[in-house]
Amino acid sequence: MTLFEDKQAALSGDATSAFLAEAMVESERFRADYATLPNVIKAKDMPWERSPDGLIKHLVNQKMHTRECCIEAYMQFLKDGERSGKHRHMWEELFFVVEGSGYDLHWDLKWDCLEAFEWEWAPEPKKFEWTVGDYVYIPPFTMHQHFAKPGEECRIIVMSNRIVKDMGFDWYDQVEHAPGF
Repeated sequence: MTLFEDKQAALSGDATSAFLAEAMVESERFRADYATLPNVIKAKDMPWERSPDGLIKHLVNQKMHTRECCIEAYMQFLKDGERSGKHRHMWEELFFVVEGSGYDLHWDLKWDCLEAFEWEWAPEPKKFEWTVGDYVYIPPFTMHQHFAKPGEECRIIVMSNRIVKDMGFDWYDQVEHAPGF
């Protein structure tokens, strides 16, 4: 009996590649390009977007070509009594309240994977009140929506981890659009 029983299978096939050599060249290109990217993004260079989730200003985004490779962040603006869109995604999210007071509605996810994925969101949301200086955590795939209280204009800084998307979990569902989109 040989030490490795699968030796014949391991030695089979005639396909070749240069995957590792190409990855090394790409890594060298990345490092050279990275050295030219900005560390500081001026407010005037941060793009505005009227998104399905509402009015936002991107602070850092993969498409902005900065040195930041892991995090995405934007400011979201909610006018007096306004609400964001309702959405869910497979990555966790957190936001910091810079201005105003409001609340979030979160619909928790219950899921199972016996033979296939089964997704089910709570029929009734949990309500989380927030105000200036608060951080709010939103677990992965929790359906959520932000609301400014009447008489309040709100500005929140929303942050999420881009790496989860790059790992193949880029699942984003816009369940309901913000007013005016």
